[in-house]
This record gives sequence, C-alpha cells and structure tokens, in this order.
Amino acid sequence: MISNLLTNEQIRRIHAASLTILERIGVGVPHPEMLSRFTDAGAQVDPKIQRVKIPPALVARALEQAGRQFTLYGCDLSRRAMFGQGRRNYNSIAGEASWLDRVGGQRRFASLGDVISAARIGDALPSLTIVGAMADPHEIPVEYRCVEVMATLLKHTTKPIMFWFHDRASARFLLEMMTAIRGDEQRAQEFPLCYPFFEPISPLRFPFHGIDLLFETARFNLPVPIGPMAQMGLSAPATIAGTLAQENAEILAGICITQLIRPGMPVCYGGICHAFDMATTQMIFSGPEQAIFGVAMTQMGKSYGLPVYINVGLTDAKRPDAQAGMEAGITLMLGAAAGADIFGHMGICGVDQATSLDMLVMQDEIIAYVESVMRSVDVSDETLGIDTLAEVSAAGSFIDQDHTAQHFRRELWFPRLLDRSYYQDWMDHGASGMEDRCRKRKEQLLDTHNPEPMAPEMERELDRIVAAAKKELQVNYPG
Repeated sequence: MISNLLTNEQIRRIHAASLTILERIGVGVPHPEMLSRFTDAGAQVDPKIQRVKIPPALVARALEQAGRQFTLYGCDLSRRAMFGQGRRNYNSIAGEASWLDRVGGQRRFASLGDVISAARIGDALPSLTIVGAMADPHEIPVEYRCVEVMATLLKHTTKPIMFWFHDRASARFLLEMMTAIRGDEQRAQEFPLCYPFFEPISPLRFPFHGIDLLFETARFNLPVPIGPMAQMGLSAPATIAGTLAQENAEILAGICITQLIRPGMPVCYGGICHAFDMATTQMIFSGPEQAIFGVAMTQMGKSYGLPVYINVGLTDAKRPDAQAGMEAGITLMLGAAAGADIFGHMGICGVDQATSLDMLVMQDEIIAYVESVMRSVDVSDETLGIDTLAEVSAAGSFIDQDHTAQHFRRELWFPRLLDRSYYQDWMDHGASGMEDRCRKRKEQLLDTHNPEPMAPEMERELDRIVAAAKKELQVNYPG
C-alpha cells in the first residue's frame, strides 16, 4: 500500500530548489573543525560568519556515501528496529520537560522516576519498537543527564532505546555503556542500542554540540537521524512547497556533515517539519498540513533511497479523546501508507507541552490498528474458501465451520481498548470512554509488567560509569 502526493516533477523541483538554497544561501556551521572539512571538500566557507555554501557536487557525493540501512538492537538482540529494510518502527518520545500524572491535571517537572515508568510501559506495549525516556529529568544536571537516563532505560527495558544526547564529553560515557552491555567495542558497533538525533535549527543553522558529539559517536559508526523541525510561516516560508524545500535543504546539509565526519555513516532522513498556527501562535502537531508533510517528506527521502523518519501519529489534544484519535489515526495511517520507516514521537500531550502515559497507551492501540490495515492479504485456494462455500450453500452460516475456526484469528484484528460491546453490556460495565480505558490499562501495566531483570554485575557496571561521568563532568548532583 503506497500513498503518494508529489509527482516526480514536483520532487525534482523541490530537490533543485534545495540545492539552490545550499549553494546560494548556505547554512550556519559554528564548528571550526567542521568548517575546515567543508573547505577541504570544496565548499565556499566564510569563517568570520561561520557560513558554508555547499555545491551540488558535494551534496551528491554525500548522498552516494551515506549508509542507507541499519538496525538498532535492544539488550535482547531479538528486539530490534530495522531501517531501510521495508519495516515500520514506532518510538515513544525521547524526553519532555513536563509530565502529567493524570489527564487534565497539573503538569510538573519530569523526574528520573518517570523514566523508569516510561521504560516499563514502553517495554510492555507491543506496538512500540523503540522505547523513549519520555522524561527529561529536571533534578539531574544537564551535563551528565543523558548518561543517567541511558543507564535507567537499559535497566528497565530490553528494547532499543531513545533519549537526548547532550554533548561530546558525555557521549564518551554513553559509548562506554554500550561497550559494557555488548561485551566489547566490536559488538557495540555491530549491534547499536540507540542513535543520536541530529536536529538542525531552522532556518538553515546547526548547533555546535549537535555537530561536535557526532565526532565521538562516529567512533562506533552510530546511525544518525537528521530531523529539522521547520515551521511553515515561522521558521520556514509560509507555503508547503517552500517549507518542503527548506527542510530538505537542511537535511541534505546534515547528510554532508555526517559524511565529512565519517564516510558511510548510516543516516535517516527526518522530514519532521510542521505548520505554525497563526491563530494560537504555536506549532501545529497534527493538522491536515501534517498529513501532507508526512507523505511528501517520505517521498523526498525515498527518492534518495534513504530510510525516513516523520512526525505523524501525534495530536494537538491534551487528553486521549476523539480529537486525539482522529488526528493521530489519520496522520499515522497516511504516513504508514507512504512508506516511512519510523514514526514519532509517541506519548506527547499537546504540542510538546507534557508527557502522558495515558496518551501513549492510546497511540499504541492506534498503531496496532494501522498495522492491521497495512497487513498483506493472503489470496490462496485455502483463503478463498470455495469448497466451504459450496458446503454451506446459500441457506447456511459460516459460524460453525472448521474453515472459520482455522482462519478467524489471523483474519480479524482484536482491539484492547476500542469498544465493540453491546449497549447494555457496555452500560453494565460502567459505560466507560476511551480516556478511562487508557488510564486503566496504564495502571494495569505498571502494576503487572516487570521487564526482564538485568544481571546484578551489569547493573553495578552501569552505576560505575554513571558515577565516573558525574565526577569527571564536575556536576553537583545530590543523588
């Protein structure tokens, strides 16, 4: 099932416009070593204003060199996320500053304890491929926060993980942790646990630490999703075409950076642009424009032969209600049909306004629904069922046939949260809505799901690495 929006000619025009942007306007690169590498590669570099104008030939070389397939593995190597290999992956958000304990309640600062809850829920939800931290713990100094978060995730899920990398100094401890989990550096490179998300700053700039830490993660050749969040009308032109061209240019520039650091570094094309709401003056997570962006950016990324990351399946709603279901379901279905490789970031309440496990539980149900729609259909003599039809004839029923018993479990999708009961049965069981069912499932999972425990000696090694990071990075953390 493939959903297209752009014609081949429109894809060509957007690509050509992006090359013009990079060659005539350029991008801001506040990193001396990176500027030097761009100079050596034939780009026009102005070191005073730290501006790089990238010729089309350099973009073409970078695209040719970039790795197009990769796999992330959990502590359990059978739990994996495969990119560029015809698979769809889903992740919960890497981290938010605010946390919601109760839908409709007051927000609070996220804590390390919330990372534990997010990891346990993410480990339990069957549709999630990559478990995000969901919380950016307020009480831990940022200088080594990512080290503590990574260790906590590894202790509470066996799936691949996602969190926010901070800088080059802390990344060294993250690689040490990966080595500890895998046993040696070679296996850590062969079976990556996670990746650093590389986010350009729209319009047309890159952060120093985002570039700098890639010099460290390149030691293990970690894959890099490149995802600017250009906002149509705010940090990008107020047209869909203009935003697509700018977003594409920023991603292409990011690919150039990765390949100048290490040729062949695997990348993921992160087309996660959004529209800006002129009525509320905030970003729109899931309007119809987001469905357009999701499909169009998937087409752009796939035109380069790259795996694609898009922001669909999200919602502007603050609770798992009808609005949330409509927005998340429509955008996710179109993005999946377009052929993207990964969809995120699940579990956000509203537009980056808080993290909600209730919302994540609802999105897991939506993902399962979408995946059922995307299944392949078996058309064989057995599934066509002509012999059974002949036996039943026009006056009979299929409900008591062996053919039905043999096939219905594979042919039907059975929801965990959606209601299909008779009216009186629904009334007799409390007349619950989706919000109530999400809350109850969240509570049930937190009460009953215990991820496979980590060996005590491995826990001690992770704790040692965290302590070393705390000491070397000279932070004052009372924990």
